[in-house]
Amino acid sequence: MHDKILGLILKGTLKEGEALPSVRQVASDYRINHLTVGKAYQGLVDAGLVETRRGLGMFVLAGAQQQVATSERQKFISQELPNRSRARQLGIQEPELTKAIRQMMKEAN
Repeated sequence: MHDKILGLILKGTLKEGEALPSVRQVASDYRINHLTVGKAYQGLVDAGLVETRRGLGMFVLAGAQQQVATSERQKFISQELPNRSRARQLGIQEPELTKAIRQMMKEAN
């Protein structure tokens, strides 16, 4: 659930200053326990992406989209790019790896 909400913030579906759906609404829509949704929302509060406004609900904070984008970029680079030690083990040099990444980026567009 946490990752789904991060994705919505990143895409701009949940805009800065916009209210998140209520815990009960999300639990009902996705047929999951409300405590699970509450934990996900609390994680977003702890990360400084949303705030609770007493009596009004939870709202996406200003700068949240950029913060998520920066965090996800770093996560991608450190975790999802080819394993550097494996590349070294296979004798793949930086120019070959760079060329492969450029080709993947070209194909994605």
